[in-house]
Amino acid sequence: MESIGRDLAEMQRVPLAASHIAALRAVGVERHYPAGRFLARAGEPADRFVYVETGEVEVVNPFTDERHLPSTLGPTQFMGEIAFLNGGNWSMPMRAVRDTSVIEVPRLDMLRLMSEIPEMSDIVITVLAARRRRQLDTRDGTLVLLGEDDDRAVRRIAEFMSRNRLPYRSYALASPEADAVARSCSIAVDRPAVIFGRDIVVTEPTSDKVAHLLGLNHDLVDDEAFDVLIVGGGPAGVAAGVYAGAEGLHSLVIEDVAIGGQAGTSSRIENYMGFPTGISGADLVWRGEVQAMKFGTRFAMPRRVTRLDQLEDGAFCATFENDQRVRGRAVVVATGVQYRRLPIDRLEAFEGAGVYYAATEIEARYCRNAEVIIIGGGNSAGQAAMFLSRSAKHVRLLVRGPSLAASMSHYLSSRLEADPAITIDYGTEVSALHGEHRLEAVTTRSVVDGTLRTSPVCAVFVMVGAAPNTGWLSGLIELDGHGFVLTGEAIGAGSPYATSHPGIFAVGDVRAGSVKRVASSVGEGSVVISKVWEYVRH
Repeated sequence: MESIGRDLAEMQRVPLAASHIAALRAVGVERHYPAGRFLARAGEPADRFVYVETGEVEVVNPFTDERHLPSTLGPTQFMGEIAFLNGGNWSMPMRAVRDTSVIEVPRLDMLRLMSEIPEMSDIVITVLAARRRRQLDTRDGTLVLLGEDDDRAVRRIAEFMSRNRLPYRSYALASPEADAVARSCSIAVDRPAVIFGRDIVVTEPTSDKVAHLLGLNHDLVDDEAFDVLIVGGGPAGVAAGVYAGAEGLHSLVIEDVAIGGQAGTSSRIENYMGFPTGISGADLVWRGEVQAMKFGTRFAMPRRVTRLDQLEDGAFCATFENDQRVRGRAVVVATGVQYRRLPIDRLEAFEGAGVYYAATEIEARYCRNAEVIIIGGGNSAGQAAMFLSRSAKHVRLLVRGPSLAASMSHYLSSRLEADPAITIDYGTEVSALHGEHRLEAVTTRSVVDGTLRTSPVCAVFVMVGAAPNTGWLSGLIELDGHGFVLTGEAIGAGSPYATSHPGIFAVGDVRAGSVKRVASSVGEGSVVISKVWEYVRH
């Protein structure tokens, strides 16, 4: 951690220019903090940008109140976290080491300055992104998970945090670290728990409760109005958010699970232009999310849209599962697809306890030195097999058909066939799952001759049978026989992304006839905004 802290300190010495400081001073206020006074506490809104003029500010360990990092912030440096861009909360406390004077700029004024002064924006965003990367690399956050491996609810919080690139710490029950956290909180921890700072123990933890603590699921004003509602936070939706913000549209991206969608679960994308050594789907989309926030696009998650209606004035109303509503003059449907639940007995009972629909670092830890099965023959299944083979004892890829030629990129299928840690079983399906509280074994069946094989398996990854997420559209637009959104020539529209209903557009995997690739989704999300802008401004 010390070396990372030193690297970050070196990078933060790149100062803002004199003209930048003058701009901050023009819209900000000067404040003075005596030694020992907290400038921010974990869980408080990150609603201001803080530039240090004199004095010194330190990051504080939320459990011990001691200095947390070897480096501090001094004159010409600034406080801030990436959550500032989206109106989230501080993740770590900040305290004045000695008498300190700062310039504080309200969040909205700072975002406006950043849009007007790109050189200043580049410096600020580079520093904020580096701080978040340090937290992720060192697993350094105020949220602490105890007993992740022992409890399904806590494990879901780990998945939520990991997929959304949010920092957290995770300790095994009865470990010295867990005992230290319990002592600092003056609580007895004899069962799995989620703790935020030293004061809050989250009972019956859910992603929604955690998101509230982190300031992610904003308390939107009921019927709050936007120019465009972008439903879905995968590559297409985030790209739409970037371009909508850049065009000055007041935009909201709504995501129900994790920013990145299915692409966010891909451990390594090697065929995306500009990244010759590959990039993880989560990192790629996170960069886009930061870009979108820089332009003022807001994100709300986890929020699921359950219904879409058109109002008398022509605007659209999206209703969330908690009955809250937001309005938009236009809607971009970017909800992608989700893997189907296969008709296997007890499948649902093992979800989160041996049956998974994503292969990330979280799931890889559960598979260390054991055999795993992946069901599917597409690129996602192939990437998951390559990723899991690094930690699992052996990976079996089950493909119902006779080959991968029609469903997987050649470079990927070639690597699978050459990897001794991976076996491809063609013409094979799962027929039974075994275990009590966790998956312990799997029976597979040959579709050719019916041969059965039972073997010990710690995890099954289902990556087959993608179904579109379109049930919430409430019959407003035309769908094909499989539930995908019809657009363009299929319904006689002039734009390839226009649906049968004016003002509603569709991009990415949810669109009928789309190319199911990340690059294609990003392109569609980027291009559609020109048509949205025309519709909103006409």
